[in-house]
Amino acid sequence: MTIQLHCFGESGHSYKAALGLTLAGLEWEPVFVDFFNGQARSADYKSGTNEMGEAPVLVDGDLRLTQSGVILQWIADTTGNLGGAPEDRYEVLRWVLWDNHKMSSQAGVIRFLMNFLPEEKRPAEVIAFLSGRFKGALQVLEGRLNGRDWLAGEGLTMADVSCCSYLFYPEPFGFTRADWPAIDAWLTRIEGTPGWAHPYDLMQRAWPPKAG
Repeated sequence: MTIQLHCFGESGHSYKAALGLTLAGLEWEPVFVDFFNGQARSADYKSGTNEMGEAPVLVDGDLRLTQSGVILQWIADTTGNLGGAPEDRYEVLRWVLWDNHKMSSQAGVIRFLMNFLPEEKRPAEVIAFLSGRFKGALQVLEGRLNGRDWLAGEGLTMADVSCCSYLFYPEPFGFTRADWPAIDAWLTRIEGTPGWAHPYDLMQRAWPPKAG
């Protein structure tokens, strides 16, 4: 049975899972989540797909996994790819957890507020506050990548896949690659990895919402 990934193109967390599956060489198919029309918040979705009301969700036979970090760990455990060397295991996990708490959490909300809400409903003070936190995370990432190719170990790992996800999106959310040379070079290396694809090439877009 082909692995299914419930996802949508605008979701950076879905992109982590989709890119991880692709780079690890697993056969998978996207199952579109009509997020902006409320599908993930529906009772059917919460009872049958993910009680957290989120994407991505990976389904492989009887196995059902949610949370991008968990899915990336499963990919690494299943394929032996993207986990790094044994001695790098906890360093890889450290950066995955940091990303979910410190970077993707800021970038995702800022991008949502700046691009997927009506302009009159965009909270300027909230965006400014989160933008400061996001800039701090980018400074940490830039410092880590100065003088090294990858976040943990000697090759691409799920730490890189997790941390890069939102940085490939074209919508404005306070990130310009040219302002961060070490990050820019790292993203270029990831783009050059065989199998890499842009999020909107891996998954169907949900924006703008279609009338039901």
